[in-house]
Amino acid sequence: MAITEVPRVVVRKDSGLYGYERALKRVGLAPVAGADEAGRGACAGPLVAGAAILSDAKSKQIRGLRDSKLLSAAQRERCYAEIVEKALSWAVVSIEPGECDAMGMHVANITALRLALLRLDVEPAYVLTDGFPVDGFGAPGLAVWKGDRVAACVAAASIVAKVTRDAMMAQLHETYPEYAFDVHKGYCTPLHQERLDAYGPSPIHRMRYENVSRTAAVGRERGVYPPMVKVIRDEC
Repeated sequence: MAITEVPRVVVRKDSGLYGYERALKRVGLAPVAGADEAGRGACAGPLVAGAAILSDAKSKQIRGLRDSKLLSAAQRERCYAEIVEKALSWAVVSIEPGECDAMGMHVANITALRLALLRLDVEPAYVLTDGFPVDGFGAPGLAVWKGDRVAACVAAASIVAKVTRDAMMAQLHETYPEYAFDVHKGYCTPLHQERLDAYGPSPIHRMRYENVSRTAAVGRERGVYPPMVKVIRDEC
């Protein structure tokens, strides 16, 4: 049955990473799903969104769970393995660079979060998302500022998204080794810009990004780079 009126929920600042889930459960809103993305700020590679519903059993809590950006690669991998094993449900989707260009990053971001939540095989009673509200799946929800730092399910989703995307970028490095995607993961770093200036945009660069389009335009004016062939694939 759809909830027409959401009860008032109070979450104390000192309630810990599982505070949102516990508070929502007390008013009958369980299970709680979290969703977050990885790669929104990158100028190359896919946008990846993760979603997760965690168990409230103490034996199923994820050791060392935090925002993926605050963990080392090894810590993220360990947490990812625990999430896959212990979560009630988890899902991940990717949106290719050409689709990100076609939709615009904000629309692509919301679309990815929505698709990840819809792929969960456990229906959530409530949804927490990092930063941006997402509708379209029949459950009430809340966009939480820095949600991956204050809500366990969002932190888990951020790890699922980050580990998945890092693995995808490592694979793309095998196809395009000259760009060092295994190092910067497609984000706008000095090394990435250096390689972009040297080799021009690849088929997995996002042409809407100013640094990419500017580099492509300069290269074409000088006759250095061939015309870009944009690749758009639908994997969602």
